[in-house]
Amino acid sequence: MKPDVRIGVVDSGFADPRAASVIVARRFFLTDSGYGEDAALADALGHGSAVCDAILRRNPQARLCVAQVFDERGVTSPLQIAAALHWLAGQGVRLINLSLGVRQDRPLLREAVAELVGAGVLVCASSPARGEPVFPASYPGVIRVTGDARCAEGEWSWLDSPQADFGAAVRVAGRAGASLGCAALSGHLAQLLGEQPALSNAQLIETLRERAAFRGIERKVGA
Repeated sequence: MKPDVRIGVVDSGFADPRAASVIVARRFFLTDSGYGEDAALADALGHGSAVCDAILRRNPQARLCVAQVFDERGVTSPLQIAAALHWLAGQGVRLINLSLGVRQDRPLLREAVAELVGAGVLVCASSPARGEPVFPASYPGVIRVTGDARCAEGEWSWLDSPQADFGAAVRVAGRAGASLGCAALSGHLAQLLGEQPALSNAQLIETLRERAAFRGIERKVGA
């Protein structure tokens, strides 16, 4: 039997069919004086459920630690994300998926990410294929991921571009975008960790590069 891999998911929650794979969940919300936390609620958006599906499809034995930071409008803040990351730091996760991004570079978010990266946790965050940088994808040590239309279900690309390090299937569970590409790549990493849990972060990233179906950004004909 493959060893269990503990993975953090910072998103909108999870659906009941995936509850058996979730070992712990917590909700982080804004208050007048900062933030609060409580038991997780049902996933009103479905985005977090799609992210969980993308990871578990590739490693069904993975065990998820879910931090719920989106409200019913799909809105979050650097404070909530940072609080979720600090909580996940205490859950023993090996990998964290952040299929989200904010425009503001906030010290509290930067510090939370640096703490995890320094502790050896793999952090994957979505990054748009074009446009202004987002956070936490733009922080040092974070694996920047976007969607890549060239990639089929079991494929990913090594982009090594100013915007992203890797790309993966842009459409997952009926949803599309860079955030789902990030979830797909986290799923591939979860699969690698399940097969070879002793691999270091450097070895995991090198394995992703070696097995990439595509290298470099997609070139448009006539561009």
